[in-house]
Amino acid sequence: MELIAEGLAFPEGPVVMADGSVIVVELAGGRITRCWNGRKEMVCEIGGGPNGAAIGPDGALYVCNNGGLDLVKFQNARGPGCEGRIERVDLSTGRFERLYDACDGIPLEGPNDLVFDAEGRLWLTDLGKSHDAIKTASGLFACLPDGGSITAIDRHPISYNGVGLSPDGNTVYCADAHQARLYRYQRKVQPQRPEWVATGAGPVGFDSLAVTAAGNICVATLQQGGITTITPDGQTAKRVFDDQYTTNIAFGGADMCDAYITLSTKGQLVRVRWDEPGLKLVFNG
Repeated sequence: MELIAEGLAFPEGPVVMADGSVIVVELAGGRITRCWNGRKEMVCEIGGGPNGAAIGPDGALYVCNNGGLDLVKFQNARGPGCEGRIERVDLSTGRFERLYDACDGIPLEGPNDLVFDAEGRLWLTDLGKSHDAIKTASGLFACLPDGGSITAIDRHPISYNGVGLSPDGNTVYCADAHQARLYRYQRKVQPQRPEWVATGAGPVGFDSLAVTAAGNICVATLQQGGITTITPDGQTAKRVFDDQYTTNIAFGGADMCDAYITLSTKGQLVRVRWDEPGLKLVFNG
């Protein structure tokens, strides 16, 4: 395991760039940071709780922002400025703008993870928020990157976190954090209910995910930290990492077998060699 960066404030959402750098969001720091081996560069101070990121068709960075998180109490921040939102970041200037903070007049609560399909449509999860013994709604949404249209696919999940697409682009996978379950949907922009794929073994939770070129789904696994690999037919295997908040995985490298993993409790971004190549994303920086 190779240490790429440390001293990060609960890193999440790694995005592997063509120049060899990796962009991460710092959930507890309200920052977006570009990492090289042993070097860090701040892209911008976006505020709130940036939680997931992806490069869009225009080369900009699109960010899920949950509005902020109190890591001592581990519950979401509240009040003005703490709205859940989707934001676009110009990587050349660091300027950012808000694209969405509601769908059909209903506020987004805690946008968490996102992925672009080949048509340039953005699929995103909303984890919901937890505060004062109240848990707000989770969901899966699809939207256009110009801020002009957002559709609720499912407003009934418990706690959706990671999201990804199958190699053929026809299936949307969602990882439910509190249930440690993986679900799938058809990539259709219409309300629908999911199909269960698999459940994690033991007292664990699921975080973000990445898909391999062969179509296996690698889900960051909480509590008993690691990466759980799930085949499309529901078979599971786990690789352990020494951090109970192993939160994200992203693939890169010439052969796509470099796995970049965020160890969020330790504040580290690490790189390991994976036993199969990851799926190349449709858009990259």
